[in-house]
Amino acid sequence: MEDSPSTTKPHLLLIPFPFQGHIIPSAHLALKLAAAGFSVTFVNTEAVHHQIALANDEYLARFSGADGGHRDIFAGARSSGLDIRYELVGDGLPVTFDRSLNHDEFAVQLLHSFHGKVEALAGRLPPISGLVADTFFVWPATLARSLGIPYITFWTEPALVFSLYYHMDLLRHHGHFGSQAENRKDTITYLPGVAAIEPTDLMSYLQDSDTTTVVHRIIFKAFEEAHQADFILANTVAELETETIAAVHREKPFYAVGPIFPAGFTRSAVATSLWAESDCSQLLDSRPRGSVLYISFGSYAHVEKKVLEEIAHGVMASGASFVWVLRPDIVGSNDPEPLPAWFKKETAGRGIVVQWCRQAEVLSHPAVGGFLTHCGWNSILESVWSGVPMLCFPLLTDQFTNRRLVVGDWKVAVDLGGGSGRMAVRREDVAEKIGRLMRGEEGVMAREEVKKVRSILQGALAGGGSSSRNFDRFVEDLKCRVSSRRPV
Repeated sequence: MEDSPSTTKPHLLLIPFPFQGHIIPSAHLALKLAAAGFSVTFVNTEAVHHQIALANDEYLARFSGADGGHRDIFAGARSSGLDIRYELVGDGLPVTFDRSLNHDEFAVQLLHSFHGKVEALAGRLPPISGLVADTFFVWPATLARSLGIPYITFWTEPALVFSLYYHMDLLRHHGHFGSQAENRKDTITYLPGVAAIEPTDLMSYLQDSDTTTVVHRIIFKAFEEAHQADFILANTVAELETETIAAVHREKPFYAVGPIFPAGFTRSAVATSLWAESDCSQLLDSRPRGSVLYISFGSYAHVEKKVLEEIAHGVMASGASFVWVLRPDIVGSNDPEPLPAWFKKETAGRGIVVQWCRQAEVLSHPAVGGFLTHCGWNSILESVWSGVPMLCFPLLTDQFTNRRLVVGDWKVAVDLGGGSGRMAVRREDVAEKIGRLMRGEEGVMAREEVKKVRSILQGALAGGGSSSRNFDRFVEDLKCRVSSRRPV
């Protein structure tokens, strides 16, 4: 933090959306950009940093001063020669404010107050050559224009989801979204690059009848800004979404550079976890190949307690060994014991329940044979990279659309159901589908398909692969763009 970014390199300001699933790929994008010859300033909120510091105190202490210091998450990366700095801004709320329990109040701050903090920071930094900001922010194009620099919108989800949001006007025009009466239920066939999609496969916010919420206001404004972006950088793979990407690219420069993983995949040089990570290796090392079900519903979504109880009954009845991640606020911050009291006792010796873990490390362990997932995009990419088929239980936002990709298009997953407002699930179905995934013919077929998709991901990142070429092209295009104008 003490040193200024190099004045001999183009300087990028990179700002992730302050949720775990956005921070992880953003941090590793920052490392890639620094390795490609940029000077990078990475910005976290004070609240996010506080959580990271609490969860990773021992790791971060190795790179800070004797007094504990600032706990700079990029200090280790910088000591290896990367020109990257770390800054913090407030989000308008106290660090100790419970953002999980008071999501709407937090969202209001992101909508109305956060941009002012970023603008003030930009004014204190050395000259900025480009702004790389998460697509869900509501101010990046406006800020970039005021600074006279290009805006690179960083999209952390599939191109399909980007295209659906990008074309909300078409969905509204045809009555599939935002209808004052009832949204149409017939198949959607008019979106550029999307052959056909069912309304039930739209993101949860595009299925809602009430479009006046603060989250909807954020989405609407964010995609007004995205329409003004100079470049779109996306954590997806060209071969997996060819037609959708081609259609978006016709409107705006779109670079598919995913999957964005840390070097080595299982361990990162940057601390990004918001919760302390448990070591699950003792159980995994003691189990046969492909026998353990990994369960996680991600870093953000909440699950009703009655739904967790049905899933718990199903897991118990399935007989499968398991590692189950249940973060402390999965039901709510005021309910730290979400599972039924009997569950741990009844399943003792078969599995473990932890608050958080190194997911990539667990998924890549040979004992893991299936993943019961909420279908977050990071989880999907990590599962495919590890060759692990999935059992899908989406909860909100892009997770329904992601399920369409992995179940319908790629055929690497089994559908369990789920949904925001559609969360009915029966314990018998849970047990049956775990069995089908872990021991049945459906699981065998999904394992074969996941090998094929994994090969596509590996090929994309290899030298000369599509993501590698796209990243190099993006770097060249951006450097050409920033060299043609004087940074401010």
